[in-house]
Amino acid sequence: MLALDIKNLNKSYPTFQLKDVSFQLGQGYIMGFIGANGAGKTTTIKSMLNMIQPDSGEVHILGRNIAEHETGLKQEIGYALGGFDFYSRSKIKKLTSVVKGFYTNWDDETYYSYLRRFKLDENKKITELSTGMKVKYNLALALSHGSKLIILDEPTSGLDPIARDELLDIFQNLVVDGEISILFSTHITSDLEKCADYITFIDNGQIINSCEKEEFVESYRLLNGAESQLNQVKEQLISYKKNSFGFTGLIHAQDYDPSSDIKAATPSLEEIMIYFAKKESI
Repeated sequence: MLALDIKNLNKSYPTFQLKDVSFQLGQGYIMGFIGANGAGKTTTIKSMLNMIQPDSGEVHILGRNIAEHETGLKQEIGYALGGFDFYSRSKIKKLTSVVKGFYTNWDDETYYSYLRRFKLDENKKITELSTGMKVKYNLALALSHGSKLIILDEPTSGLDPIARDELLDIFQNLVVDGEISILFSTHITSDLEKCADYITFIDNGQIINSCEKEEFVESYRLLNGAESQLNQVKEQLISYKKNSFGFTGLIHAQDYDPSSDIKAATPSLEEIMIYFAKKESI
């Protein structure tokens, strides 16, 4: 059974449009959902959770249609944002007592185990928590009601490298037994290089590719050549930058001729995003 199956999701706004967004996530895996700010990541997530009404398309979570089984499915979905911006004057203890009432499978033992693990004092007010502690509290809530699908929307944004690395370890441990799946939306691609199994890349409201992480990066090449060599490949390049040494450009691996004298390397996730973003300005 798939944890997540999105088919032809569309949503139109006056200045932006999701166009036939489709991808799948199997159980027990971490999928990195990447794209520049404004590319459509949050709109996709809100549409698939019925937080905003999509114009068309289907979303199946854990084998059930979200439009038909929204109430039941949301008992099995954990949703964590990077920040925590409501009831900031309330103590953790009070806010948790409200949140737990929404979930039939809430488990106090699991919740308190995460409080201990994250070193969270339930008598502290939300406003007294650091950015990292707010993320951890949000995650503790998401993980304490038997969630089978965890959706993380920029969870590590604003965290220092040590706190981010700790959270990545937690995410990897969560999927070990194959029961929990994670959709991890972020523009901090170095996090995904450490923990993601799959990558889904959205650009300007459209899915560019969705596949295993290694397959994704290997489907592109980053070329470095002299300016005199640019015309050889200019038409095939997704985009390029000129520099004092010549040029650097991104190309689909299938369009690169390995017999040419232009140097090529496998790009990072960040480099792929950068060159796709630059495409718009060429």
